[in-house]
Amino acid sequence: MVGSALRRGSHAYVYLVSKAGHISRGHQHQAWHSRPAAVECVAQRAPGSVVELLGKSYPQDDHSNLTQKVLARVGRNLHNQQHHPLWLIKERVKDHFYKQYVGRSGTPLFSVHDNLSPVVTTWQNFDSLLIPAEHPSRKKGDNYYLNRTHMLRAHTSAHQWDLLHAGLDAFLVVGDVYRRDQIDSQHYPVFHQLEAVRLFSKHELFAGIEDGESLQLFEQSSRSTHKQETHTMEAMKLVEFDLKQTLTRLMTHLFGDGLEIRWVDCYFPFTHPSFEMEINFRGEWLEVLGCGVMEQRLVNSAGAQDRIGWAFGLGLERLAMILYDIHDIRLFWSEDERFLKQFRVANINQKVKFQPLSKYPALINDISFWLPSETYTENDFYDLVRTIGGDLVEKVDLIDKFEHPKTHKTSHCYRITYRHMERTLSQKEVRHIHQAVQEAERENL
Repeated sequence: MVGSALRRGSHAYVYLVSKAGHISRGHQHQAWHSRPAAVECVAQRAPGSVVELLGKSYPQDDHSNLTQKVLARVGRNLHNQQHHPLWLIKERVKDHFYKQYVGRSGTPLFSVHDNLSPVVTTWQNFDSLLIPAEHPSRKKGDNYYLNRTHMLRAHTSAHQWDLLHAGLDAFLVVGDVYRRDQIDSQHYPVFHQLEAVRLFSKHELFAGIEDGESLQLFEQSSRSTHKQETHTMEAMKLVEFDLKQTLTRLMTHLFGDGLEIRWVDCYFPFTHPSFEMEINFRGEWLEVLGCGVMEQRLVNSAGAQDRIGWAFGLGLERLAMILYDIHDIRLFWSEDERFLKQFRVANINQKVKFQPLSKYPALINDISFWLPSETYTENDFYDLVRTIGGDLVEKVDLIDKFEHPKTHKTSHCYRITYRHMERTLSQKEVRHIHQAVQEAERENL
């Protein structure tokens, strides 16, 4: 649906990219990892065509749904750009793990992998993690597919199996991940995750435990809400305890002493039991990460049958927005010197409170249309708006629905809020974008 529509809408964005770049250039400087501006157009092509990404070619098919807006973000690696706020969070976590967890030889116990390709197979992203074929997280409407066999990773967990299979038993993975999502100050199609995994042998887990030699990691029993069918209760409790202690120490390192923490039971296909960690920050309970005891089937399939372990994953943007008081996720992609210079600190653990740039006025337009087909999803429309309006779009809200009493066709009305982060938008610019969005959507009716 979105393919042909975005091609038309791209012409409107060319005007805005050049105009915004000309006006705001005075506030920018050449970033150390800058890239040439890309003209926004749709990356989707007819089946049989090829998309080039990170030096490789991927044939496209009926599952391909990437836009140039998203492809232009691949390779930016904000988590590796020195003094970027996401880099600061990554370095603080890495420094904590390096100092707190040391192997017998005195070297860090956890290895760090922060430059793995974001292009993965669907097997890596789903099947290796025991995600069922019918699981909703596989939907084309929620992911960015190069084709039916390759995609941009939806989580850093996509690398778990490969690293375990390579013989690693304690590692951190950091990288950009990609998901089609709503448009607001908390969501962006590209964000960054940090993943950690640790495995234990029988000796490592029961060392220091009285009569530990007689305890076992595994048994054959039944699965319950508290443990997997192959784990002994003693082993599961020790792994869970180590996981929660590890995360409590990490969050205390990031947020300071006296932090109030609570654990909420949840579900992930690749861990059991599974938990979300919430912290009480400024009087509000905030979810900061997901974690759990790794599914033994996953561990076994990677060749570590004699070990048991835990895993957790957290969002770098989520932590940075809380720690640095950043209220708009689009800012992480800004090259405005007024934003970037606030995070150039001599010590990565130095406290930083982001001082907002002047908040420019918002401009609002509504758009309504009949839904074009049964395969339509809201994320199709969000991708269309993002590709045409880019980061000038602050949020999109569904404000009304209508079903025709005779035809049963459904119409949606969306409110699009535009706000530039570095200057004032003109009515003419917004009208130009809005007309392009209307034309693009009309083309699909």
